[in-house]
Amino acid sequence: MAPKQSIEEGLEFTPKFDENGLIPAIAQDVKSGEILMAAFMNRQALDLTIQTGYATYFSRSRQQLWKKGEESGHLQKVDQILVDCDQDCIILKVTVDAGQCHVGYQSCFYRALKKGTYTELEFISEKVYDPKKIYKK
Repeated sequence: MAPKQSIEEGLEFTPKFDENGLIPAIAQDVKSGEILMAAFMNRQALDLTIQTGYATYFSRSRQQLWKKGEESGHLQKVDQILVDCDQDCIILKVTVDAGQCHVGYQSCFYRALKKGTYTELEFISEKVYDPKKIYKK
């Protein structure tokens, strides 16, 4: 099988990390199908996720690993890891017990571009927890 065909149609998991050593990772609720968040993983974060069964990401701003829910208790138990055709993006199908966004929503995607506008957002979700009670910063 040609190298490109092997990546696109083969059965070997060979994720393509970008020039910074990162790959985009999207967390999706395995039950509802709701997109919960988008983040990045480096090789170490991906390996830890596979080994432990819990989502670990790489923070670009802090330049360090972070296990989702480590501080809040809102862990992401990984049920399945999907990879796209080019193996340069992954989806984590996860089981969650509570809100996943650090500002109190179930999903980080709690706003949408208002129809008919180019710059106005509208809320499409309600908060599911009070972040002030969870994060003691």
